[in-house]
Amino acid sequence: MTGQDILHSFFLIFSGAAVIATAALYTRQPMLVAYIVLGALVGPFGMALVDDTALLSGIAEIGIIFLLFLVGLDLPTQKLKNMLGESLLTALGTTAVFFSAGGLVMLGFGFSVTEAVIVGIGITFSSTILGVKLLPTTVLHHRHVGEIVISLLLVQDLLAIVALILIGYLGGSADQSGSALMTLILGLPALIVGALVTVKFAILPLLQRFDDFHEYIFLLAIGWCLAIAQVAHECGLSYEVGGFIAGVSLATSPIAQYIANHLKPLRDFFLVMFFFTVGASINLQVLPSVWMPILALAAVILLIKPWTFTRLLNMQGETLSSAREVGLRLGQASEFSLLVSYMALNASLLGEKSAAVLQAATVVTLLVNSYLVVSKYPNPIAADPALRRD
Repeated sequence: MTGQDILHSFFLIFSGAAVIATAALYTRQPMLVAYIVLGALVGPFGMALVDDTALLSGIAEIGIIFLLFLVGLDLPTQKLKNMLGESLLTALGTTAVFFSAGGLVMLGFGFSVTEAVIVGIGITFSSTILGVKLLPTTVLHHRHVGEIVISLLLVQDLLAIVALILIGYLGGSADQSGSALMTLILGLPALIVGALVTVKFAILPLLQRFDDFHEYIFLLAIGWCLAIAQVAHECGLSYEVGGFIAGVSLATSPIAQYIANHLKPLRDFFLVMFFFTVGASINLQVLPSVWMPILALAAVILLIKPWTFTRLLNMQGETLSSAREVGLRLGQASEFSLLVSYMALNASLLGEKSAAVLQAATVVTLLVNSYLVVSKYPNPIAADPALRRD
């Protein structure tokens, strides 16, 4: 891909995304769906206006590293302890139910056990982006429902990291898998300890010494994130896991939130490309042959997720109304579902058809669930003024 080709691709991606995102906002739909639709339309299986997505995929992966870096930045040690104590049981219980339901749907339509396992993993997560975006600020900071939603999403983020490691493990040969397991047992703890020690004795003193130079803080944060991602890769782990560890190691810093807020626009730039490449990887010719498993999987997610969250939270003492609200707010698949699909497809753990099922079902649930939440509960983009809360 030449420089002119890259510029043309960027023009199509970002200009097209701006147009489709405008339509998404008018219809109160999540913008990430707009990026996926754009990729499907102009990618190699659509109009083929962007037919070489290899380089774009590499660039887009940086967005996932930044996404997980920011997830890690929001998880200081004390917050992790509180969160695990309050939400771990619910998160694990729902994960088991969703994994089983997704796997059974795929097996029922004749897909392989490996594909069923990967899709089962993929649908266990709820959308952090959608869940947080549709919470009013007042709910997020002052209401119990908001606290439950955020804590469950954060536990799911931790489980998603485990899932990414597992997919990397499953994607190797027998020898590679054994090596990956040893890396997980030995390399991961060493990397975590090394990152924490480096932050304490090198990164934090630098941040404190030069905290007036905002450009330097920005560069140091990016450099630290990508450095640990590269070290993780050299140790046999994924870049994404390295980004997460880099974030967690900085989470206790007094300026962690400052770093997070200033990196979000950069993260969003790369995430537009990631969701575009996800859409571009969907083989539109395959969709008509798998429409039944797509609808079945989407229906299972939309029905079972809210019901399961409601039942488990109610059994743990939450009021039925609060449990139902949390259940509906978390009743969709996730951007992590798309990441699982993307990584598993590249690792040959999913075929084109099974990947298309997971991707399309995820998009359907994001669309349907966002409409249900917007029309029923307080949120910043409600059409009904009585429900609109900033």
